[in-house]
Amino acid sequence: MKPQLENLLAAALQIEELPAAARGDVGFTARCMVLATLPHSRPVGEVFKRKNGNYQLTMYSPHGLPYGVIPRLLLCWLTTEAVRTKTKTITLGNSLSDFMREIGMSTATGGKTGSITRFREQTKKLFSSTITCSYNDKDQDAFTGFQLVQKSQIWWTPGHPTLFESTLTLSEEFFQEITRSPIPLDMEALKALKRSPLALDTYLWLTYRTSYLKQPVEITWEQLEQQFGSEYSDTYNFRKAFKVALRKVRLVYPGVNVGITDTGVLLKPGQPSIPKKRGKTLLIT
Repeated sequence: MKPQLENLLAAALQIEELPAAARGDVGFTARCMVLATLPHSRPVGEVFKRKNGNYQLTMYSPHGLPYGVIPRLLLCWLTTEAVRTKTKTITLGNSLSDFMREIGMSTATGGKTGSITRFREQTKKLFSSTITCSYNDKDQDAFTGFQLVQKSQIWWTPGHPTLFESTLTLSEEFFQEITRSPIPLDMEALKALKRSPLALDTYLWLTYRTSYLKQPVEITWEQLEQQFGSEYSDTYNFRKAFKVALRKVRLVYPGVNVGITDTGVLLKPGQPSIPKKRGKTLLIT
């Protein structure tokens, strides 16, 4: 079997045998970054926009826009740390180093195309980003804007990150956004899907939608393409890519109840990725 499939099957077995809370693998991500997603591939320019119905995410970064799997994984790690520590100031020590190792980002040295170099580049782009979330319909116009990070100091040595004395402080607006109503997720599933931005986006979106869905709903291919895949050449190619991503997600999220139709995706009520108990997300204390 291909290594990626082996990793997916291994993660599927872990997820089936033991809940995320029992494994200590409950993580979180920000709702605003799930409703509309980051670029999959390198975008042109300093401004990126993604729409989901009446909702629009606009991102600006003077150092270039973050894209691909690394900023997605970083956002989940940041949100998880903010929820866990209940503080805006986060230490990039053993926790991030372990996380980098688990997602395969600390096993190589630097170099122009090395994994550490790519990690550092995406970190710089993400941490310098400013985001605007807007919602517009016939009755209202609403928006909120924030920088992700108020300040950061990250120390790097050639070819290997020295993170133990590095810290960053999230902006107050971003901290409130990600801790007010974070979306719980299974970190094991996240790590298993780490090679595909579209699979990560699909998992996080299905995790969010399933958490509150009460009746079946169909989302058209055109709607999904606008939300997830504006970089694809046409709807046909996006649909092919989405089907591949969905097959991966189903392996690590067995409780999801979703089907493919000629016109889109039919989503039905299913089991949340992280079970709830007495109205609250089940967590380890």
